[in-house]
Amino acid sequence: MEFKLDMSMMFAMHDALRRELVQVARIGRRTGDNPGQLLRAALGWELFKKFLLVYHQSEDDTLWPTLRTNVAGQPDRVALADALEAEHAVIEPLLTAIDAAAADPGPAWLYWFDDAELAAQSGQSLLDLGVPHEAGPLLEQALAMQDPAYRRDRALYSARAAEARALTGDAEGARLLSREAAVLSRQCGSPRLTAALAALGSRLDAQR
Repeated sequence: MEFKLDMSMMFAMHDALRRELVQVARIGRRTGDNPGQLLRAALGWELFKKFLLVYHQSEDDTLWPTLRTNVAGQPDRVALADALEAEHAVIEPLLTAIDAAAADPGPAWLYWFDDAELAAQSGQSLLDLGVPHEAGPLLEQALAMQDPAYRRDRALYSARAAEARALTGDAEGARLLSREAAVLSRQCGSPRLTAALAALGSRLDAQR
């Protein structure tokens, strides 16, 4: 009888951690209070860190050694295992950096972080976390507030807003925003923007 590894608990943990990250993103975009203080004070943030670190440590102790044994001699899979371990290695430093940023009452770079940037970063975070219906309005709010002179930022926000529209089923709205992003991209040139537009184009082609 062939053995099949049951990964349902791992997927359940990933889903739970992603839900907590969505909540962290929501806290971070609140106005009227210091988001850093809200985040530090939130029991959910402390529990998130604890569960994430314990979960990853258990994978490091039990999953990776077995995985390495089974993929030995398969270069592509060894490379994938290396990439997964590299992702794990940056988690703890990132958590430390977030806590340090939350404790900082006013870093020097904060002077340029205006309402448009806050809306854009919040929207992009929620989009990456799989919540396009919340991300889209924030990205379009950022576009409405953004200085027209910042063409590269506007192009990127247009592309991400178009992606949010596409993911929520609004293909026509997505195409309008993607055309705006394409026009702006020709004026600034950016590998990151080019990649975002290429991915968006593939998604929209699939919806035709």
